[in-house]
Amino acid sequence: MITLVIVAILAGIALPSYTSYITKSEIRTAQADLVALSLNLENHFQRQLTYPTSTTSNTAETKALFTGWTPAQASDFSYTLSTATSTTYTVTATGTSSNLSGCTISLTNLNERSVSNCGSFTGWQ
Repeated sequence: MITLVIVAILAGIALPSYTSYITKSEIRTAQADLVALSLNLENHFQRQLTYPTSTTSNTAETKALFTGWTPAQASDFSYTLSTATSTTYTVTATGTSSNLSGCTISLTNLNERSVSNCGSFTGWQ
């Protein structure tokens, strides 16, 4: 009986920590996906001297616009290109899975980074 209580206490401590670790890992991967997407935008700018002015509303449209980019977190985040002009852009990852619902991560052409509604995860790292 004592062994069962000890295992239950350890599980009660370990499970929330593990879940938090997985969530933070998914957010960091989404941040890396946004950086890779912004590199595709910067590459386009260097070749054309303008950013693409098309906006996208989901990951499929974003992948179609940048064929060399594939997100690692496509199952947990939706990636969009918004505020797209010839001189500016904002790329955004919005959480779609249950533990990341409402989590929004964004990156602009000026390297301004923001994270909102991602629980205890509050900034880029």
